[in-house]
Amino acid sequence: MSMIDETHDPSRTSWVDGADDHSDFPIQNLPLGIFSPKGEPARAGCAIGDHILDLHAAANAGLLPDLAAATLKGETLNDLLGLVPVARRELRLHLSALLGEQTHAETVRPMLHKAEDCALHLPARIGDYTDFFVGINHALNVGRQFRPDDPLLPNYKWVPIGYHGRASSVRPSGETVTRPNGQRKGPEDEAPSFGPSRRLDYELELGVWMGQGNALGKPVPIDQAEDHIAGFCLLNDWSARDLQTWEYQPLGPFLAKNFLTTVSPWIVTAEAMAPFRMPQPPRPAGDPKPLPYLWSDKDQATGALALELEVSILTPKMREAGLAPYRLSRGPASTMYWTVAQILTHHASGGCNLNPGDLLGTGTISTPDDSGLGSLLEISRGGAQPVALPSGETRGFLEDGDEILFAAHAKAEGRRAIGFGPCRGIVAPAP
Repeated sequence: MSMIDETHDPSRTSWVDGADDHSDFPIQNLPLGIFSPKGEPARAGCAIGDHILDLHAAANAGLLPDLAAATLKGETLNDLLGLVPVARRELRLHLSALLGEQTHAETVRPMLHKAEDCALHLPARIGDYTDFFVGINHALNVGRQFRPDDPLLPNYKWVPIGYHGRASSVRPSGETVTRPNGQRKGPEDEAPSFGPSRRLDYELELGVWMGQGNALGKPVPIDQAEDHIAGFCLLNDWSARDLQTWEYQPLGPFLAKNFLTTVSPWIVTAEAMAPFRMPQPPRPAGDPKPLPYLWSDKDQATGALALELEVSILTPKMREAGLAPYRLSRGPASTMYWTVAQILTHHASGGCNLNPGDLLGTGTISTPDDSGLGSLLEISRGGAQPVALPSGETRGFLEDGDEILFAAHAKAEGRRAIGFGPCRGIVAPAP
């Protein structure tokens, strides 16, 4: 598990203008990503305030540890993610010194770019993407709409449920969300029809970036799972609910999910999240204890994340009126029924080989009450109770031109809060 060290000191400051007051990227964060200055090739970077440090330039200048520097010369972070955790920690220590100590300012300042002048890309080449279903409140809320008397399927509390998603359609924040076409069949329809989804939705999730992988046929013991987690991001699992209802049996999601998945482009490293680990909330009385391969006292003591998640909407009418985005929900990430270590261990338990840069989604994270529901399906009760917006509009599901914005901040007493940066997308009409 990642250690807390001097890089997490809440009194630590940066010589980079504005970094100390930045809500997402103070020097205690130092997230990693891939960016390109205008007209230049993509390269590795580190966010600091409203700037990006060019890690390729820093590596070429001999300012970074040799092992990490050798991985920072391409257009993806896969090689860096695959390093052992101690090597990533050494890189973090160097970055904290370069951006925190005034003696380095003259050398490093020319390597900074204004973030507003740069494009952000996917941080890694995603070989595989798997989406889980660890938000028990979401599972209950959705299950009640279809099975009021028995909302959870019998296996939910025994096994971390997941499905293999589509890696090719994962995109960074800001990519257009094209409304998908597909087969739809309502309860009153005699036959299905083909056309644009009428029940487009978002799902508030965390993304987990895989670090060092495991060999085919070799499981990852749960007490070693943390060594395979490189970092985190926000993830929007856009969902076409009408397509999903018709197609998901017997093999699960297909066109309802594969048209786009949006991620925040910065990897908030496992090292940065070290001060924000917390105990996994105990399971309700009567729930089964996880099977031995999924149980670890250490993971139960530190496996949850002290993260506050938020979703807002901005419609075309709101945009034209100059209104601010309207918050739809806010709640903690600690409501996940399974920890990140448990889902990773289960994924590899059958011998599946996970690779650096693979992406795991947690599944929709919702609160037990209405304050932090992670989808419009839940908020609007399947469209039956549309949410009222400040513009006088209502939304049961998303309409063309609507923009959804996710935000996340890690907070803990005595620690400097850090953020994940934006995860946003605007819905465009179906082709």
